[in-house]
Amino acid sequence: MNWDQIRGNWKQFKGSARKAWGDLTDDDLDKVEGERERLVGKIQERYGVAKAEAERRVDSWVSSFDKDAANPRPRV
Repeated sequence: MNWDQIRGNWKQFKGSARKAWGDLTDDDLDKVEGERERLVGKIQERYGVAKAEAERRVDSWVSSFDKDAANPRPRV
């Protein structure tokens, strides 16, 4: 899974992002528009973590998905 796939299918991934980061609002996720840096910024803002930590969390979230971009479900 790469970020281009997530950006292109952001509507499908928003629900998973909402579950991963419950403090992010639907409005926050709409503003992210599938952009990694925007998601990192929102996580920093809402959770009060450093940029490196927010990036680590996003990378961990992305790595949890199947390689099939049409199937945005975390691996079990």
